[in-house]
Formats: sequence, C-alpha cells, structure tokens
Amino acid sequence: MLSLKRHTKSKNMKNMKTIITGAFSLTLIAALTFTSCKKKEEAGPDNEQATAMDNHLAQNSSNDITTMGGNLAESNSNNYSNGYRTDNTSLASCGAITANQWPNPTSFTVDFGSGITCLDGRTRSGKLFFDFSQSAPGATHYRNPGFKMIVTSQNYVVDGNQINITNKTITNITPTPITGNLKWNIVSSLNIVKSGGGNVTWACNRTHELLNSNDTTVYKNQATPIVWSKATVQVNGTASGTNAKGENFTTVATNLVKSMQCSPDPSRPRRHPFISGTLAYTPGSRHTRTIDFGNGTCDFDATITVNGHTYNITLP
Repeated sequence: MLSLKRHTKSKNMKNMKTIITGAFSLTLIAALTFTSCKKKEEAGPDNEQATAMDNHLAQNSSNDITTMGGNLAESNSNNYSNGYRTDNTSLASCGAITANQWPNPTSFTVDFGSGITCLDGRTRSGKLFFDFSQSAPGATHYRNPGFKMIVTSQNYVVDGNQINITNKTITNITPTPITGNLKWNIVSSLNIVKSGGGNVTWACNRTHELLNSNDTTVYKNQATPIVWSKATVQVNGTASGTNAKGENFTTVATNLVKSMQCSPDPSRPRRHPFISGTLAYTPGSRHTRTIDFGNGTCDFDATITVNGHTYNITLP
C-alpha cells in the first residue's frame, strides 16, 4: 500500500508540473503575440497608397474608352463626328473619326495621330477601334438593349502611359420593355505600361447605369440619342489586377457616381471625376482600403481609410 501511494503522489506531482509548464507556455506565446502586434503598430500605420493610384489610372483609362464608345454609337449621322467632338466628355476635338459604310456604320476608328492634348487635359496618341457589328438585330445604337461593342487599340498612349486593350466588351443589358434606367455591362482587361516604369494589369466586370434615364433632356426614347453632357452615370462591380510592383490587388466599386456636368477645373472642362460612392481595394495581404469619393460635391477630393486611419487625397 505504501508503495502504491508513493507512486500515485509522484504521478500527481508530475501531472501538476505538466499543467504548470503548459500554462507558462501559453502565457509566453500570448505575450510574444502581443509584443509582436505592438511592435507592428509602433512601426506606423499601413498607409501604402501606390496601389490606389495604379487602380485609379486603369479604372479611368477603361471608363474613358467606354465614354468614347457611348458617344460614337449614339448617332449614325454623317455629321455626328463634329457634334461628337464638341460634346464628348473625353475626346473634345482631338481625334480624327472615320466610320465604315455610311449612313449605317457598324464600326468607328478614332485616330489621335502622333499626340494631341484634348479638352480633358490628357494627351493622347495612337488609335482606338470600336466595332459593334455583333449587336443584336436592330440594336444599332448604344442606347438599344442588345447593343454590343468590342474595342481594340493600336499604340494607344495617354499622358505617356501605353494602354494596351487585351479585351473590352460593352453590352447594353437594359431589360425590355424599358421601364427603368438604361444599363450596360462592361468587361474589360487592360495592360498598362507606365511612363515612370512598371506594368499595371487590370480586369473588371462592372455595370454602368444612366441614373437620370427618366430625365427627358438626357434620354427621351429609343429613337433619340442620349445627351451625354447632361448624364449622370453610376458604376458598380469588381476588378482585379497587379500594381506596378507586381503585387496582386482586388477591388469592389459600390455606387460610384460621375456627373458629366461636374468639371472642377476650368482648364480641363471635359474631366469629370467621381463625386460619390466608395471603392474598396485590397493590395496583396495588406488591410483593405476604402476610398470614399464624397457626398456629391464637384471636386477631385477623396479620402482613403486603412485599418482605422483616414487620409485625405486629391485624385489626378
């Protein structure tokens, strides 16, 4: 009996030692984890914003090309190129426009030559090709449900950045009969060679919606072209790509609104920024950033919030 008690006592002491050692290890791990997190915070907040600028460059390049296509395909008049140049939000008298088979063209070519500065302040060169021959029967205009436009490029350069279109397809997805706003699906894939070095890749699947479709001074009916200079467009959807450093990123656009009547800079009257909505993007394994474009004020200002820290920025 004595021998058995001694063994039991020894075993209990051993178990107690194991428990104490385990508890100490857990405490040590927790302490190390806390110290590690604390040191990371002491190193400063995560304020990397380069990815936001690369995404902004790609997003603007894609939206700009979409706007051109919308203007081009809203009238098949032989004289429309003149009206297009003066009323367009992007080109504004800086591209030579040609079309096939007047008076019912199914494609346009815009040639910016060796370089010219447009009224949005951007300098462009090279060519863009807009082909809508694959549209549904009778869908000959951008406003028509079933309209489909495929865009390609040739040596297209904007402000020194070469914009290579891998794929860009715009489809009018407005339900019929039309009872609400006009809508388009934009599937786009770009490769951008930046003038300062590095490549940016960007691919999106987004929806553009003409928010003021019920305003007859903007959109009257299917027989009348959209007056883009008075349009308000909302953008929703996702995108992903790599920044100039080769780091992957993803984005989610939520109710981004652009008013074609908003031109904050008189010297660049055709540059129209987003004035509301948010864009959440995640670069690599970093925290998700949220860009807030404001509450409708016509300006180039926005904020970026990262892990509880907010920074004011001015978009180019």
